[in-house]
Amino acid sequence: MKILKCFLLLVFGQLFLINNSLFAQAINPDTVKTGIYVTSIHDINFKDKEYTVNFWLWLKYKNKDFNFVDNLELPQAKTVTKSFSTIDTSGNEVYLLMKLQCVMKDSWAIDNFPFDHQTLRLSIENSQFDAQSLIFVPDTLGKQFDPRFTLRGWNIDSLKASSGIKIYETAFGDPSVKAPHTEYSSFKVKIGLSRDAFGLFWKMFLGMYVAFLIAYMCFYIHSDSIDSRFGLSVGSLFAVIGNKYIIDGSLPESTTFTLVDTLHGITLIFILIVIVSTAFSLKMIKKGNVEKANRFDRIFSIGLLIIYILLNIFFILSAINS
Repeated sequence: MKILKCFLLLVFGQLFLINNSLFAQAINPDTVKTGIYVTSIHDINFKDKEYTVNFWLWLKYKNKDFNFVDNLELPQAKTVTKSFSTIDTSGNEVYLLMKLQCVMKDSWAIDNFPFDHQTLRLSIENSQFDAQSLIFVPDTLGKQFDPRFTLRGWNIDSLKASSGIKIYETAFGDPSVKAPHTEYSSFKVKIGLSRDAFGLFWKMFLGMYVAFLIAYMCFYIHSDSIDSRFGLSVGSLFAVIGNKYIIDGSLPESTTFTLVDTLHGITLIFILIVIVSTAFSLKMIKKGNVEKANRFDRIFSIGLLIIYILLNIFFILSAINS
């Protein structure tokens, strides 16, 4: 009897250990160590909300059932072109190296354009295995982008790689899944960019400032030349509106009030003030107060220019520092 009890205890102990091992495997998905090295970012298209990125991607894992060559997925990618791939299975783990070129879709923050800071995002998933079977672990050893490549007009401030869980509120038609909820592991990359903006700023807004200065010159035209003053002001008004439409044509649609809208709005209002002040001078001239009208133009022009310059400086510095 003692021998039988010992035998049963040994059998149950082995079953218990096997059960714990299977349970541990069930709750501990295989890890995939993933790294990225960005070699180029180009063709940033603000209007179509796209950019192109070239990068090397490597994955190291032990489960040979993972097929990243055929089942690698980039959810935000418009197109994915694989120019090179190699796989090494000679050791205890699989080592896969690929070079990819992707046209990515993304959203842009244009509130402070052209002094904007953008965050480019890309993520990688495996469409074959969910988060219960596969978890990405970032490989952050060494640099993650080539510091020598030139991104024209932009500076790369940061590149951060991380992992997370992407939730899909669907079962993808699988009848074995009771709730419409699926989770996939995701390898995420965020690239922070800032723009070299001052050259672009003057290129885009120089016409607007010239139009305002033309309208402002009305204060230095004699009060008797009312037709000339009105003509210059109204012409400047339409020049600013045309300049705004040209800039808006190169930007995506936005429901917020951007820096472009603010600066053009201020300029339009101040040109309108110039027109109103011209009408006020005309009223004084018709009453015979020519000297009074000239004095009004001198004093009012100085105050108007100072306020206009200060408002522009304030909103531009706010955009730069935000």
